[in-house]
Amino acid sequence: MSGDIMVVIQSLITTTLRMSIPVILASLAGVFSARAGIVAMGLEGMMLSGAFSAAYVTYITGNPFLGILGGILAGVVLSLVHGVLVIKFRLDQVIGGIGLNLFATGLTTVFMQLVWGNRGKSEMLNTIPSIKVPVLGKISPLLLIALIAVGLAGYVLYKTVFGLHLRMVGENPTAAKTLGIYVNRIRFQSLIIVGILSGLSGAYLSIDHLNMFVRDMVAGRGFIALSIDILGRYTPGGILVGSLFFGFVDALQLVIQSDKIPGQLLQMLPYLVTLLAVVLAVKDVRPPASMGKVIEEKE
Repeated sequence: MSGDIMVVIQSLITTTLRMSIPVILASLAGVFSARAGIVAMGLEGMMLSGAFSAAYVTYITGNPFLGILGGILAGVVLSLVHGVLVIKFRLDQVIGGIGLNLFATGLTTVFMQLVWGNRGKSEMLNTIPSIKVPVLGKISPLLLIALIAVGLAGYVLYKTVFGLHLRMVGENPTAAKTLGIYVNRIRFQSLIIVGILSGLSGAYLSIDHLNMFVRDMVAGRGFIALSIDILGRYTPGGILVGSLFFGFVDALQLVIQSDKIPGQLLQMLPYLVTLLAVVLAVKDVRPPASMGKVIEEKE
């Protein structure tokens, strides 16, 4: 019996880490977006475009590492498009993000039909080799990349000049400008980071998690990432804890199967628990002061 319990615990830990990877990366992207004063409402679309591009590049080259680069590039392109809309043309950030999500959904569906003749899913794809670690067994190398990204993000935000300027832009762009900081340049630079992280998150889903592209495979993780940003108080350490929490609840519904509980209810569990946690925590969280606001100054 104890052996069976240990197997269940190991499976739960491994599955928690696996399910946390895309959320860690997407939430980290949301942190950089928020610190620049931009609502990351388009994360879902950036992740979806990253997932499709990674799948397509892997499909035509047979190389999943090139596929990941393709996913990152797609995420950066969509992130910069979002930046042009909300920074240069001063479009409402929420509307711009939702439009980006709808655009990505429609575009990936059309291209999936053109490439694979199927609007539901792609062919099976080559995947990244797993690495074996003690206790946990086989894990994705992208887990290590995600954890390293959290550490690097903390260093960049709190130990570098760029991080100081970024936080100033998010809190008071007018004061930042009076100090000689190029506000819009900082915001676009942060959006490149957002695109890299969200594209990598989407690439994981299609290249590593499922080994295929599936229509709407992001499944709301972009919006969950926004919730985790609030839960984590827009800090890298906080979003790591929140992402692991989401991954744990998600893993719980996969590991614990029951004929007495409807499968749809179990699938809803991680989203319901995460949103409940956010509702309880949101009153104590203060986002960057300029987030969602239009900056009128021209550089």
